[in-house]
Amino acid sequence: MIRTLTAGWLAGLLVLLAGAAADAQQRTRLEVYSTLEIENLNDFKKLFEAENRDLEIQWINDATGVVTARLLAEQGNQRGDAIWGLAVTSMLQLEKRGLLEPYAPKNLAALKPGFRDPADPPSWVGLMAWVAAVCFNTAEAEKLGLPKPASWKDLLDPRFKGKLTMPHPASSGTGYFHVAAWIQMFGEAEAWAFMDRLHENIALYEHSGTRPCRQAAAGEFPVGISAELAAASARQKGAPVEGLLMKEGGGWDMDTAAILKGTRKPEAARRLIDFATSRKANEFYATFISQVAIPGIATTIPFYPAGVADSMIKNDFAWSSDNRARILAEWTRRYEGKAAKKN
Repeated sequence: MIRTLTAGWLAGLLVLLAGAAADAQQRTRLEVYSTLEIENLNDFKKLFEAENRDLEIQWINDATGVVTARLLAEQGNQRGDAIWGLAVTSMLQLEKRGLLEPYAPKNLAALKPGFRDPADPPSWVGLMAWVAAVCFNTAEAEKLGLPKPASWKDLLDPRFKGKLTMPHPASSGTGYFHVAAWIQMFGEAEAWAFMDRLHENIALYEHSGTRPCRQAAAGEFPVGISAELAAASARQKGAPVEGLLMKEGGGWDMDTAAILKGTRKPEAARRLIDFATSRKANEFYATFISQVAIPGIATTIPFYPAGVADSMIKNDFAWSSDNRARILAEWTRRYEGKAAKKN
């Protein structure tokens, strides 16, 4: 009797395993480029696949500059199918080269006008925005006698010499939006003069938008030029970090999504974009970032700086994209000597 039950149980298990294997074989794998944080990608994958059980996401994840350079180099021969999380300034370069497949997602009308390509149908859609902030370690600053900056130009104070880090603009979308914003805010000549003096105080240019804030949180360097989300995240983890918004305002960029032209899975890629722009996805974005594509979605992020929306400059994304190569070439000529080593 026991032998019979065991045999029956094993037979049932084999049927279940065979069914699971068949389901796995039937799932369509989407290769998706992204620059978002790893912990967020895992959650996005779970949310999407829960509603699209016949699809699965395989991420191709790296920093903004790396993903952008790769897609431009591949020029339509990319291995991936879609993008879920890439700076709009990078997306505009891909659009200009005809590397995107226009598509109007089902929820397009619900998005803020500024969070989409104005073309009909759009080549890309916006998801969420991240905004300039200074990560200031209050405990380390007190030990070192450093003043709390209120203006970008306060960071030129000689007391900050060797105590600042910021993202490398060729590697990081956050780094580039800082540089592009300073040029828009101050004018070309004044901005380069500002960055020349800032460079004297910079210890390292890091190849990650969030690393300067993590360094500030750890006390490696007391001040990191980064983004508001990184500051809030550090504070939530118990670090004595305050996210400071500068009085002149600051740059910002927007994560976007798009279908890559030439994908062999266009229907699956369209479903991905439908989900990425859905209210459910926006409600999830709002659990960790304030500025999302659908208006009216509440967000209560602990230690998030007040006044972020008002601090966002009128950002000319087309200008930033068109001038990216020129700006980065000049920036590299002047400041590459303090770039951190790449891992």
